[in-house]
Order: sequence, then C-alpha cells, then structure tokens
Amino acid sequence: MSSMREFAQNAKAWPFEEARALLKRIGGKAPKKGYVLFETGYGPSGLPHIGTFGEVARTTMVRHAFSLLSDIPTKLFCFSDDMDGLRKVPENVPNREMLKEYIGAPLTKVPDPFGTHESFGHHNNAMLRSFLDTFGFEYEFKSATEHYSSGAFDAALLNVLKHYEEVMAVMLPTLGEERQQSYSPFLPLSPTTGRVLQVPILKVDADAGTIMFEDEDGKTVEQPVTGGRAKLQWKPDWAMRWVALGVDYEMHGKDLIPSAELGSKIARILGGEPPILYKYELFLDEKGQKISKSKGNGLTIEEWLRYAPEESLSLYMFQQPGRAKRLYFDVIPKAVDEYLAYRDKYPTQDDAQKLENPAFHIHSGNVPQEKTQIAFSMLLNLAGTANAEDKETLWRFISRYSPDATPETQPMLDRLVGYAVAYYQDFVKPTKAYRLATPAECAALEDLLKRLEGAEGLDASALQDLVFEVGKTHGYENLRDWFKALYELLLGQEQGPRMGSFIALYGLAETRTLIRQALNGDLAADSALTD
Repeated sequence: MSSMREFAQNAKAWPFEEARALLKRIGGKAPKKGYVLFETGYGPSGLPHIGTFGEVARTTMVRHAFSLLSDIPTKLFCFSDDMDGLRKVPENVPNREMLKEYIGAPLTKVPDPFGTHESFGHHNNAMLRSFLDTFGFEYEFKSATEHYSSGAFDAALLNVLKHYEEVMAVMLPTLGEERQQSYSPFLPLSPTTGRVLQVPILKVDADAGTIMFEDEDGKTVEQPVTGGRAKLQWKPDWAMRWVALGVDYEMHGKDLIPSAELGSKIARILGGEPPILYKYELFLDEKGQKISKSKGNGLTIEEWLRYAPEESLSLYMFQQPGRAKRLYFDVIPKAVDEYLAYRDKYPTQDDAQKLENPAFHIHSGNVPQEKTQIAFSMLLNLAGTANAEDKETLWRFISRYSPDATPETQPMLDRLVGYAVAYYQDFVKPTKAYRLATPAECAALEDLLKRLEGAEGLDASALQDLVFEVGKTHGYENLRDWFKALYELLLGQEQGPRMGSFIALYGLAETRTLIRQALNGDLAADSALTD
C-alpha cells in the first residue's frame, strides 16, 4: 500500500486528480462529522437512466482513489428525491392513464404503474438499488421522503426559512417575470390532498417556523415547514442537502452547471460550503440527441447487461467523462474488447502503470487474473458464421481451438459466449447480407481454398500470412479491399475479424466449406430468401 500511495500522489488518471483536489480541500484531515462524504443524486420521476448509474460508478472511482491517498474514512450516499411531485407521465411506463390522476402527488404517494411496489417512487428506487448492487457498489441509500418526514431535515429547513429573503434574492433573477410572481423555495404539501403545491407563499414566519399559503380548496392555511409538511424546490433543496449532510464531493451533468452555481451560492448563504463539484458531459443517442429519461431513448440498464458484462459498462463510464459520447448498441462490442485488453495487460504492468489502467479503477484495485483467450468481436463473428442458437454451439468450436478452456476454467469467456449469442440473434442476424463474388473474387477465393487444403497445423499468425499472400497474388493493391471482400462474401458484413485468427477458431474444414458455399452462391441465395 505504501508504494501505491506514493505512486498515487502523481497518478494522472482523472480519479486521482479529483481525489487529490478533495484531500487538499479538507486540509488533509477528517471533517468534523468524522468522514468524507460523497453523494450522488437521483430524480426518480422516470425509469432509472443509465447515466445516473454512471455517476455512481465514476464517484466510486474517485472515492477509491481517495482511499489510496488517505486513511480518512469515506461514505457514499445515493440520495433519491422521491418526495418530488409527479410532473408528467413518463412515456415508457404501463398504466399511463392511471398516473394522470396523480400529477402533483409526491412520487412515494403515486401508485406503482408496474404493480410491484408500494409506490412509483419505491419502484424506481428499487430499480436504482438493484443496479447498484449488480455492480457491487458500497453505498448508503437515502430517501428524501424519509429525511423530510422523519424530521432529519427540520433544522436545515428552519435555517432556509431564516434566510428566506436572501435565497429569494438568488433565485428570482433566474426566473421569468410570471414565475417570479409565484415562486417560493418552499413547496407546501396540501393538508387536504397531499399534493406538492406550486403556490405563492403569502407569509413567512421564521420564528414560528411556518408559511402561509392558499390550499387547493381556496382556504388560507398556515402550517410548519417541518415534519414532511413542505419540501424545497430542487435547486434550494440541493444546496440545503449539501449543508445538512455535509457533502464534500458530488458530480453533475453539463446541463446542471447553472443549477450548481446557484446551489453553491445558497449553500454559502446557509452558512455552509458547497462540495467539490465535477462536471461531466452528457450521453447522446445514436442520432446525437440528448438521452432523456422520460422518452426512453438510448440504452437501458437491462439492455446493456443483456449483451455485455457490467465491467464493460463501467469502462465506458470511466473513459473521457468530460467528452460527450454516443450511447447505443453498436458501442457495446468495442467496450467489451477494450475492457478485456486492459484487464489482460494489468498483470504485466508495474505499480505506477497499474494506477493508470482503467481496469484498476473498474475493480477498485482487485483486477481478476483470468486471461480471456478470445476477443468478444471474434465470438460475435463466430456466432454469426455458425448461426449460433445457443452457447453450446460456440463452445464446440472453442474447445477444439483451445482444449484447456472450459466454462468452469474460463468463467468470463463463458459469460461472453452467452452475450455473443444474444447480440448475434438480436442485431447481427437480422442485418446479415451476403453478396455474390465477382469473377476476380472467385479466382482469389479458389486460390485461398486450394492453399487452405494444405494448411493443416498452421497457427493463426501463419494463416493470416497465407490470406495476405492470396490478396497480394491477385492484385489487391490495398489489402483492406481484399479483407472487406472476404467479410462480405463469407460473413455477410462489411467489417470483420483478423481472418487468420478466425480461421483457426472456426476450423480449416469449416472455412473451406464456407468458401465453397460462397463460390456456389449459396450464402447469397440464402440471404436473399431471408430478406
């Protein structure tokens, strides 16, 4: 640990840069509460979005980096604003008509449209916790409903009431003229309907700890802001939470820069200090549009995990958080193979290099030692060529290629085999399109077939050289054109694997059969029949 701590002082990976800044901010010693607090916030008005979990993954990476720099205890709170009023009905949930009746009600008072939990808020909170547990994150889940209702925030709310006019002075200039007339940082809960009310506050009594407003039935009501009878608008709420909980570090998306600036001002008004804030770029969908929780565009948690291990998603979150990235199905295979490459490289690196390796941050320093022998992209190509319907189909090829590999000795490879079958069935199979070979390509394929007849015993590298030589012999000045032709003719796709490795894995006899099918036009004919 001592050598790791020494190297961590100068590590360039962004989690270490953030951790060093945090250690400097607290003066190198534990805060009065006895620990450094990391927080991530979650608004459960829609189904959990993969970007929310990116926050937790990235924050955990910074937290682990901090633990290498200091022995100061840390905690991570995952805070859900589940007392927020339902503002609109999400587009991607069932029973949408039923939800319309509960517009304005706290999310933990809205019936669960899925019918599985106590409320819509509880349902979405459960989805959040389930995903966090899948990653194995260490965190404490915190509910706004519980904190407001239990009185845990009472002192902080009275403090906001005490500084009511100062908070208003920060917020009002950011609002339109009409909104200024009705805005208040406090949102009372109606004593008659239980809804979260967006109404003007008629009177503020800081000494009594109450606010006066007009209820939905037209009656004027004065009630305490404590005990869960009022909540804060989310920007003042964010600042209040920082101060009340003593948050030291939090991340937020680029779209929340103005909100973070306002929250920082309010936190100081309340006598606190805002946390170190890290801005990350937003995810985009395949068309370059911002991903929306309510619209459900982009990938869901379940979709990514159907086609790839969670470690690959964690890598995607680690890489360049300050750059906007597209998040759609085609990024999955690349993320998987990059993760495997980083993991395989880790044991050969010295301590300083390991701290820069993404696998170190993904696994909090406990990087698995299993070396995966076959790339995920290769498995995808094998699944496509073998028309794999199940894992056993691929394992028959793998066992011949690598006799020592079994699902028991290669658990990650076995997981990848399952993902490859699912990805092939859902994405590759529907888009495969073989074409007929031109006369020149037929000549090259005939030559390749002949040479493979005598290729027994050649390894993947020698087979690659053989394929290269055929391309050169048949006048391919740019050998990329030769390999592109092989992909289109033999695999039914424009891009593909390193052919020598593929032939070694798929088998010489099987490859020769595949070439004969391409020469006979059988592959293109079958492709046309399925269109």
